Amino acid sequence: MGTWPQRTARQSPDSVAIVFRDRETSYADLDERITRLAHALEDLGVRRGDRVALLSANHPSYLEALFATGLLGAILVPLNARLTTPEVSYALTDSGARVLIHSAALADIAITASRESGTDTRMVVDGEPAGGAIGYESAISAASDARIDRAVAHEDPCFIMYTSGTTGNPKGVVLTHGSVTFAAMNPIIDLDLRNDEVSLVVAPLFHTAALNFISLPTVLKGGTVVIEEGFEPGRVLRVIAERKVTYGFGVPTMLDAMSAHPDFAAAELGSIRRWIVAAAPVPPRTLNTYTARGVALCQAYGLTETGPGALVLTPSNTARKLGSAGLPHFFTDVRVVDADGEEAAPGERGEIQIHGPNVMAGYWNRPDATAAAFTDDGWFRSGDVGIRDDEGFITIVDRLKDMIISGGENIYPAEIEAVILSMPGVAACGVFGVPHEKWGEVGCAAITLEDGYALTYEQLEAYLIERLARYKIPKSMVLLDEIPRNATGKIRKDRLRARYASPDVAHA
Repeated sequence: MGTWPQRTARQSPDSVAIVFRDRETSYADLDERITRLAHALEDLGVRRGDRVALLSANHPSYLEALFATGLLGAILVPLNARLTTPEVSYALTDSGARVLIHSAALADIAITASRESGTDTRMVVDGEPAGGAIGYESAISAASDARIDRAVAHEDPCFIMYTSGTTGNPKGVVLTHGSVTFAAMNPIIDLDLRNDEVSLVVAPLFHTAALNFISLPTVLKGGTVVIEEGFEPGRVLRVIAERKVTYGFGVPTMLDAMSAHPDFAAAELGSIRRWIVAAAPVPPRTLNTYTARGVALCQAYGLTETGPGALVLTPSNTARKLGSAGLPHFFTDVRVVDADGEEAAPGERGEIQIHGPNVMAGYWNRPDATAAAFTDDGWFRSGDVGIRDDEGFITIVDRLKDMIISGGENIYPAEIEAVILSMPGVAACGVFGVPHEKWGEVGCAAITLEDGYALTYEQLEAYLIERLARYKIPKSMVLLDEIPRNATGKIRKDRLRARYASPDVAHA
């Protein structure tokens, strides 16, 4: 896949490949920059199979480095820009990265982590190099533009992407050139992506959705990738209007922030053909808000390990299957399996399992973890609970590990969260299990409120008792200024449990 930009440049050299800070880069220029970067990395000693890490906020270097390492048969390691120094050091050590490309803004972390991990070389983007580092732009300018033509096979590793690490140390997910190709082809086929797509990237490029589901399919079709350094709801609404954005992705919290912005009601959203929402359960209020504005959100489901696409709800089914994550992607098979390993009947809960050429090769240097992640017949165990209807559409219920077992009853936090989020004044909510002497475990609701609102536990209970079975109602509540989340917007329930999982948590 390292050759994709040069192949597009053969057909459409002047087409805009990337927009960043209002600067447009054509496919011809992108092709040349990637070729030069590959030579620069090779001059630094990067060879087939070597790892090159990247630590930065969203920047075109993510795509340039991915394609450049791909040309060499090397492996890119995108790192979460929010990681602490010990976390970066762990990832560099675990992957054995030879080169670290990083932004000047993260130099302090990069310098210390690279020294601790033994990563030999640093290359600095978006600022002046310091501490013996090499300038990214100067290295590209000085390198050869001679065409690189190396034999790279579908089974060769393309990149290692570390999981969010909500339990224990993160694991490096290995996606091959073949799995990346099929991961990119899935949305192209199922969402009928076109060569005039203008795709907006506001989610982090160090995660698989922004990279594999938005950016790479767009490049493969010859469209334009508009890269934003981060997420700011008002600016996103302006960019959609100014650039006539047709395709994008956001987690529910992003969409809620956009709809809460004062400019939302008058925002020009008519250019959007498809907008993917995934990475966390999507509250009904979010789906309904955008449906009312004429934006049919395409709910999707996947994991880093599946590249990410597993399920997608295409526009033609959005209205009648609102809330479902859809059907399996073209190149992917998905099943729902009960506790005995048998396919669950329609309407029954079970674990979602995935099979297809987009699924990871395994976890980097973790043969035991890799073996545990797959069934004996080769299906990837998602750890997520789903329900399949009689037409094959699958609805995501919750994470198995987040399920609360109270007095023998299975309680799924996502169901409760959706109801709490329908309360006036509730901005965000996370329900998690806490120990209980009688029931073993009960729910606790962490809630943030909009300005000007107050909430007591008694008010919460009164609202829920009319809408949920009594055993599902959380037995305690904590009001927070902010609910902890990872970079993709998923609630860090491990942190909530660590802080509040006590039988004597007060009703707040």
